[in-house]
Amino acid sequence: MCRCGHQTGNNDPLLSDDTTPSARLLLNIRALHSTLTVMKHIALSFALTCALTSGAAAQCFADYKAKQDSPLRLHYGVVQLSGQCSMGAAKDELAGRLMASGWTLLQVMSVFGPEGLDQRKDSAGQYYLRF
Repeated sequence: MCRCGHQTGNNDPLLSDDTTPSARLLLNIRALHSTLTVMKHIALSFALTCALTSGAAAQCFADYKAKQDSPLRLHYGVVQLSGQCSMGAAKDELAGRLMASGWTLLQVMSVFGPEGLDQRKDSAGQYYLRF
């Protein structure tokens, strides 16, 4: 429709209309742009969450105490965990590993990331990342 009140057969102004046309958006591109921006942020957040989660799972360690009978032997050690990074998961995973070598898990002391390895290396001695 023309601003002058005349109706034409299409949506465009008359050819003789030399006024600046109002901003029209072909296929509502502005709304599409904002939707794509939101989708990009969601995808980026998801990728970052996945990266942090997988990185954390790959870098989980536990220190523990174990014993062996006949004769009685005790040791302190550090292991890298392949499952969840929690005390409960560490107990389950570590008990099986130690039992296969004739050791009994006494206690999981703590679960930590790579930042705690250096301070435990000397104390663990030959049992540092052995099992």
